[in-house]
Amino acid sequence: MIALPWKTIVLTLLLLHITSSFFEAEAFPSLLDRITGLPGQPPVGFQQYSGYVTVDEKRQKAMFYYLAEAEIDPTSKPLVLWLNGGPGCSSLGVGAFSENGPFRPKGEVLVRNEHSWNTEANMLYLETPIGVGFSYSTDTSSYEGVTDRITARDNLLFLQKWLEKFPQYRNRSLYITGESYAGHYVPQLAELMLQFKKEYQFNLKGIALGNPVLEFATDFNSRAEFFWSHGLISDSTYNMFTSVCNYSRYVSEYYRGSLSPICAMVMSQVSRETSKFVDKYDVTLDVCISSVFSQSKALLPQEVADTIDVCVDDEIVNYLNRPDVQKALHARLVGVRQWAVCSTILDYQQLDVEIPTITIVGKLIKAGIPVLVYSGDQDSVIPLTGSRKLVNGLAEQLRLSTTVPYRVWFGGQQVGGWTQVYGNMLSFATIRGASHEAPFSQPERSLVLFKSFLEGRPLPEVF
Repeated sequence: MIALPWKTIVLTLLLLHITSSFFEAEAFPSLLDRITGLPGQPPVGFQQYSGYVTVDEKRQKAMFYYLAEAEIDPTSKPLVLWLNGGPGCSSLGVGAFSENGPFRPKGEVLVRNEHSWNTEANMLYLETPIGVGFSYSTDTSSYEGVTDRITARDNLLFLQKWLEKFPQYRNRSLYITGESYAGHYVPQLAELMLQFKKEYQFNLKGIALGNPVLEFATDFNSRAEFFWSHGLISDSTYNMFTSVCNYSRYVSEYYRGSLSPICAMVMSQVSRETSKFVDKYDVTLDVCISSVFSQSKALLPQEVADTIDVCVDDEIVNYLNRPDVQKALHARLVGVRQWAVCSTILDYQQLDVEIPTITIVGKLIKAGIPVLVYSGDQDSVIPLTGSRKLVNGLAEQLRLSTTVPYRVWFGGQQVGGWTQVYGNMLSFATIRGASHEAPFSQPERSLVLFKSFLEGRPLPEVF
């Protein structure tokens, strides 16, 4: 037996380790994106991943994602893609870190969200479109004139390439969820997935849309009645609001550069009466006065955009701009100085909001894809009245009979909201006491709704 020098043994072992790690990374590229731990994070038993997927090599369009695997038995749980709206707001900062992700920033640390949706599914959050959050392009023209069609195509390419990186999820049941302008993102992505089903073999099982923009005029114009019924505007302003200039007319005129004086006057009066010190995304919620006022989530022109002022936004901005956090997330800033809740560089085609997606929802239902539309009932931005009207109209158009009559459902020992089901493919539900971002303001009730959606069961009738 020949005795080798100890240095040779050490070098040999080191070489073997490096070689095995290289081949392991080649075989499982997702390992390079594994998060070993986020700064200030409490101990958890599930895996986290984050990083980039390039959807356009020429322009280096790189989309950032964050995956929180299911807390228990992730291999048996479905994959859920979550998209926030805006257009141009972050699914990482808003969805993952303030709504239904496993953590929420609190000062220098992260605290657990006991009602995280990764208790029921593997949650994948995508910062979309390019230019949102940590997603970027080295060609700044990629941020100009972005449309729904471009966004849907990029999201499809992302999902295809992400599944190549995470092949263990390829045959997993897939659901797409989101809120607000994701009422455009989600149906359009799902429609593309059906078109390319043979090529990419997506196992799409359903979509869920929270306070979604589905049909511009109906959704926006339902605000007038919501404002008036909640005492936010006077009778005279309500009458002007519904006869002289409604929201859909105002937005169309504004973005076409033909804003009439009468529309400007009416909207100015509405803004004065509703007050900037009331959170239009939850009219019962106190605002955080110390926070910097933001127009980040508004679906309106900036001149009259209502503001949402929630202190957690400040916590998220501070946390995600820490260099140690960005390093742990494998994230980088390209073309911007800091991460923002909603993009400051994205030029989105605002008039795309006028393209109805409720028709696409109908196509999905015909193709056998179950759809849930839910509404936080304290949201005046996309009120439940408009969503309910659209869902009911779609059910009539598709000739779907009511299988669950309009009734209350329970979350815990309290009424969680109201629901109605049409056939076995289309459901509507409200979440009682919830805001535009329902999982943020009513996390427990939202989780009950999410669990029922995944299981394909009606919401609980009793507590």
